[in-house]
Amino acid sequence: MGNNIYKNRRYLVNFNSESLPQMFTDSLVVGSGVAGLYAAIEAANHGQVLLITKKESSESNTSHAQGGVAVVLKTEKEDSVEAHINDTLTVGCGLCDSGAVRTVISNGPDCISELIEWGAGFDLKNGKYEMGREAGHSAFRIIHAQGDATGREISRSLIAKAKTKHLIKVMEYHYMIDILTEEGRCLGVLVYNDAIGLHLIRAKQTILATGGCGRIYQETTNPEVATGDGLAMAWRAGAELQDMEMMQFHPTTLYIAGSSRALISEAVRGEGAYLIDINGYRFMSDYHKDGELAPRDIVSRSIMQQIIKTGSRFVYLDARHIPFKEFSSRFPHITEQCSSFGIDVAKDPIPVRPSAHYMVGGIKVDLQARTNIEGLYACGEVSCTGLHGANRLASNSLLEGMVFGKIAGQNAGKWIDEHPEPIARVPIHSSEKLKPAPKALDLQDLRTSLRTMLWRHVGIKRDGEHLKEALSAITTWGTYVLGRSFSDPSGWETQNMLTSAWNIARFALKREESRGVHYREDFPDTDDKNWKKHITDHKDSDSV
Repeated sequence: MGNNIYKNRRYLVNFNSESLPQMFTDSLVVGSGVAGLYAAIEAANHGQVLLITKKESSESNTSHAQGGVAVVLKTEKEDSVEAHINDTLTVGCGLCDSGAVRTVISNGPDCISELIEWGAGFDLKNGKYEMGREAGHSAFRIIHAQGDATGREISRSLIAKAKTKHLIKVMEYHYMIDILTEEGRCLGVLVYNDAIGLHLIRAKQTILATGGCGRIYQETTNPEVATGDGLAMAWRAGAELQDMEMMQFHPTTLYIAGSSRALISEAVRGEGAYLIDINGYRFMSDYHKDGELAPRDIVSRSIMQQIIKTGSRFVYLDARHIPFKEFSSRFPHITEQCSSFGIDVAKDPIPVRPSAHYMVGGIKVDLQARTNIEGLYACGEVSCTGLHGANRLASNSLLEGMVFGKIAGQNAGKWIDEHPEPIARVPIHSSEKLKPAPKALDLQDLRTSLRTMLWRHVGIKRDGEHLKEALSAITTWGTYVLGRSFSDPSGWETQNMLTSAWNIARFALKREESRGVHYREDFPDTDDKNWKKHITDHKDSDSV
């Protein structure tokens, strides 16, 4: 691995701040998912907020989230915050940060109350919030909206609330290229927009909420925007990354050859659907005592093992025994998706297989959402708070986004209150020797090769030999992509995808054990003596 292009590169384009348009704001929020929107709403109580997003503000992993939010409401007598904490710690396989776990789960109910106050409509049954149960939970504590459109409803309510804040300005189709730093402090970001071109946004405080990187895998539930941009930009800026080997794979995504993968919520199994192989055999009890409600990593590996055993490309999720009226009412979006492919859930089992779903690791932050770079915060999937440990408990992520988004916005706002002076126009420039991208370079083909290779070699099951092969390929691709100059987002996204993939692969090679979502066939046992610890690294370190 050694000293290579991934450690040497600082900025993706050459620029001089003195010759570019510049914008100024108190707080800058990058990303419009639950964490970014919550951060913006809070920061707007203290000053001007500019929220930028590379596509529409409604396009995020949040808006695609189906299952719900895990939360212990004050009206629930058969559940407790302590039970939710214990479930999170158990599923996290020894790597959870207890402070982060308690922070999120104890503050979550207040955030849900705020969302409801702001107009979020969660599903009711007999006058009470309807609670579902998902894998790893010891109680029914998953609230949901419109059956299986929870993320979309949360996103809608947060966007509506943000529009009531006159100090929030939202700019869509603004692609962040890099984080601007000077002497260890974040000064803002370098941005591209088709109409403006390159420009700088200078901010007193910058909050990254750019989401995950699922699109670097061939099989994924993530939307096209999830290309690991924030992870790669933070890495180039010198931010510390943690537990990048911990990519969570969702066990059940609709598998139709030739189509994009569609998530089949874990809540479907929580409502009683079960897994069968192509021969009709219900196999999960062969792998775990909790069957279909075993932790996600176990279910994903079990499905892949059964696929290999039966020589198929998928298994089935069977919900035929659930009354259709009940199923279609609880999961209207999933019912519609299946129907669009000719699958009648009342008569047909649903073909599914695992897909990359959620980056458990990310930019290391403390309990105040601060990174190691002064003036830079991170929240949501791009961050690593320590809540999830080595395996995210189902439906904890939206709660984390709310709580840490709020914390990031509050802390950024507090700093702004204490520093009312204008932003200094510190000159920033980059003049690296960059070759233009070769005309023959086919970025789409390179992306396809990267995604296919990661799925095979850095996927649900891993081993040292294939991880080294992956690193070799990523390093080779990096030599003729990372050292080049591109002039549009497709090139920069490809560079970011390669950087995120490189970090995932080398972190995975470093951890010589199996824990949570990270499974090494050559080190199949959990090794608490040597590996009950986080792996952290930044580009000026040689720790990985």
